[in-house]
Amino acid sequence: MRVFVAGATGAVGRLLVPLLLAAGHEVTGTSRSESGTERIRRQGAAAARVDVFDAEGLHRAVAAAAPEVVIHQLTDLTDADGAANGRLRREGTRNLVDAARAAGVPRIVAQSICWAYAPGEGPADESVPLDDDARQPRAGMVAAVRALEETAIEMDAAVVLRYGILYGPGTWYAPGGAVAAALAGAPDARFLGSVEADDSVSSFVHVADAARAAVAALAWPAGPVNIVDDEPARARDWLPVLARTLGVPAPEATAGRQDWARGAAGGLARSRGWRTERTSWRTGFADQGV
Repeated sequence: MRVFVAGATGAVGRLLVPLLLAAGHEVTGTSRSESGTERIRRQGAAAARVDVFDAEGLHRAVAAAAPEVVIHQLTDLTDADGAANGRLRREGTRNLVDAARAAGVPRIVAQSICWAYAPGEGPADESVPLDDDARQPRAGMVAAVRALEETAIEMDAAVVLRYGILYGPGTWYAPGGAVAAALAGAPDARFLGSVEADDSVSSFVHVADAARAAVAALAWPAGPVNIVDDEPARARDWLPVLARTLGVPAPEATAGRQDWARGAAGGLARSRGWRTERTSWRTGFADQGV
């Protein structure tokens, strides 16, 4: 299958390209930089240097690749700027879908997130609506996620991967990353998240498992799918484990939780045959290499 990977040098994309090639697919990956395109070529794929906000350039790149499926792994998280990432979800996804449809591509696999669900008790499955009643600043994030997903489903077939919090190489949760700096007390640590050890529940997934899910999703029915490990957890439980792994102080436990912080259920992905190699953050945090 001819696959066009938008965001091929990101934390998930850089692991995804080799997996696609190993599965026998013909891959074209995108990057905004020359160093990024060189990395993609070294992996054995074709490369297109293009910015997702350059609509005309993106149309040309997709048309030249003539893919049978587009995989959307684009984010803008380098500076931990939620507004920039929201713009990418809205405008970048729009440009990518328009380019794919113009080139006659029938299918897309798109990266989303699993913590945009409405408040409730227990892990959310895919039937739970998005949190459209959220207050700012969360409301802006949820609106951008909705825009991404609604744009993606304009394709004939769209699989939306609602990833848990990503950890592993290239993420904020890796050794030496922004979360380690925040836990160590660095005032300039920048990431989108919290290091408050309260009862808020999160679901995690290692980037390698996230990449494997994107490959599997090439054959999945359309619709949203949570991609998470097997153990949703309270921050008061997972933060001390992460801190010990990173060699930094653990925060003091506190009471209370965000009502939307409920974790996500991964049963649908498992019913389709996907399994995490790192089944829990408990062991996964200490095994962040690939």
